[in-house]
Amino acid sequence: MIDEPVLLTDLTDGVLTLTLNRPERRNAITRQMWTLLRDRLRDVEPGHDVRAVVLTGAGGAFSSGADLTATTGMDEFPDPNEEIRSVNDTVKLLHDLPVPTIAKVRGVAAGAGWNLALGCDFVVATPESRFCQIFARRALSVDTGGSWLLPRLVGLQQAKRLTMLADMIGADEAHDLGLVTWLRPDTEIDGFVAALAARLAAGPPVALAQTKSLIHYGIDRTLGEALAGEAAAQAVNLSAPDVLEAFAAFAEKRDPVYRRTPVAER
Repeated sequence: MIDEPVLLTDLTDGVLTLTLNRPERRNAITRQMWTLLRDRLRDVEPGHDVRAVVLTGAGGAFSSGADLTATTGMDEFPDPNEEIRSVNDTVKLLHDLPVPTIAKVRGVAAGAGWNLALGCDFVVATPESRFCQIFARRALSVDTGGSWLLPRLVGLQQAKRLTMLADMIGADEAHDLGLVTWLRPDTEIDGFVAALAARLAAGPPVALAQTKSLIHYGIDRTLGEALAGEAAAQAVNLSAPDVLEAFAAFAEKRDPVYRRTPVAER
């Protein structure tokens, strides 16, 4: 019997789908999975074949979080600095990815699994999905970017409530808090995400990459710094052929078709 890979990859029409594939463990993330995900994300550059990324889980769950089953006693815990380095590299790569990212969530998204979803640009979930910052239940503090993401998404008090109490919340509450972008029935979520990913993949890759970066880091800048960053980004856009294609398409009353060429070649 051949074991299934723990991370499934599919690249179709510019959309890279990454599927956490341990359904028997509700896609609990192992060290190997962190490494595979990190290595795959490293290959993604704007303007290449990958124009959008979908992150999801197999078997009706997104991810129950990091897999802690291998450590049953304190003496068996690995070097935390070594462990967290690989995890943090993966989280940072996902957050900084220069293409749009979508988390497609069915079932549970807990702990590191939920924070991976929150690290995506958009979260699409089913009404049956459930979410939990489970760390405190394991005598752990929040990690995988949750301490940075949650206050920015929901404010300080709600971030403290979610992490310190570690309550499981439903999809409706997550949506009301701004932690889910869209809710779609289970029978519709695949088609909705496919259409969304296709729309993003058809967009101008350089402009989308710069817009994403400006929004991510503008929150920590002054208005003057944000304006300077926007001006620098527009200078890059205006030197790329994407702008000529957009203007031509507008004049010709057609949809633009952006070339899949690396930024360095422009």
